[in-house]
Amino acid sequence: MSENIKQIAVRIRTLREISGESVAELAKIFKLEQSEYAGFESGEIDIPVSFLYEVAGHYKVELTALLTGGEPHRKAVSLVRAGTGPGVQRRSGYQYRDLAFNFAHKKMEVFEVITGPKEKIGEEHYNIHPGQEYNYCLEGSMKVYIENNEYILNPGDSLYFDSGQRHAMASLNNKPAKFLAVIS
Repeated sequence: MSENIKQIAVRIRTLREISGESVAELAKIFKLEQSEYAGFESGEIDIPVSFLYEVAGHYKVELTALLTGGEPHRKAVSLVRAGTGPGVQRRSGYQYRDLAFNFAHKKMEVFEVITGPKEKIGEEHYNIHPGQEYNYCLEGSMKVYIENNEYILNPGDSLYFDSGQRHAMASLNNKPAKFLAVIS
């Protein structure tokens, strides 16, 4: 795994150790097998952003603190110039750029996401996390899977949904798709 993932894993483990919670307790809270949770904490398994979002909520820390190790400090306005938000290569096939990383006490997370084509969407591609999500297609074409439904998005199309539903995204036409993801 990349050095970035290993650093995130250390931050998660440190939060758990500080709180005095066990791996078993947190696996139960996050509805994971203990081995999967332990894999996230060790940095041996790719860590989904949806899981990081849940961890941040559980410990009442900013997602930015988990991703970068730094605390956001902007309270009124946060300007992020094109290409300057911290990039996070999380799950296979997805690249994220945090577009609100330096705003403290956010009520939503905002990411630019690039996804590649997938021949088949397997269970490992699905996300489930509390709250709601808004996806706005910027470039390319993409298919969004929500439970047993499929939605095609082209540039300018958007989709708002309950992110507690199993969902995944894949680009179409063998070209990457770029979209804005807002999670609350």
